Amino acid sequence: MTNPFTPKTRWDWEIDPIGFRYLLNEIYDRYQIPLMITENGIGTLDELTEDKQVHDRERIDFLRDHIQQLQLAIKDGVEVLGYMPWSFMDLLSTSSGFRKRYGFVYIDRDDKDIKTLERIKKDSFSWYQKVIASNGRIL
Repeated sequence: MTNPFTPKTRWDWEIDPIGFRYLLNEIYDRYQIPLMITENGIGTLDELTEDKQVHDRERIDFLRDHIQQLQLAIKDGVEVLGYMPWSFMDLLSTSSGFRKRYGFVYIDRDDKDIKTLERIKKDSFSWYQKVIASNGRIL
């Protein structure tokens, strides 16, 4: 059953940061053990500009909103050991090939052409670097 009040990705996955907080509280209340988030991210249609930039605002917004809710869950009393976004660099999606991109680093290739395979930092790379350096104070 889908929630009509949550936005969805182009691939029809629900985006629900508040639900993320709710789930963290639910799991922690049930098991009373520290949690580690190992995969939290969004697949998007990132495009490389002519000047080799990738402006992935959608990813930044997604991660920011989830990290804010994670911080609130910690204030609720949830013990969290770590948070790892998915993923460091673009990877092959089993259902959507290289069209659906997940990473902080763009790989110059697509489903039909290997191209240069150059690694290019996206806007989200610099943004997340600041989040890490500030221990989540800068979002």
